[in-house]
Amino acid sequence: MTAHTIEIYTTPDCPDCHALKAWLKAQGVPFIEHDLTQPAVADEARRRTGMRVAPLTLIDGQVFYGVFSEQQPRIAALLGLT
Repeated sequence: MTAHTIEIYTTPDCPDCHALKAWLKAQGVPFIEHDLTQPAVADEARRRTGMRVAPLTLIDGQVFYGVFSEQQPRIAALLGLT
């Protein structure tokens, strides 16, 4: 698997955020997490992506959003985790 830069914007009470993080960890995929409950982080997410939804995933400049079940297959394909 090629090294990718993965950043996720999450909130503490988001079930899809928890599922995304657990899945990435189980796959051995490192990521940087940002807490959307912090106003500066939420502003940064909006500035970078145009949105402030959770979970919001950025991989090498590509943006993935929506529930985990929608993000997971697209992220798996990009990362070669089929």
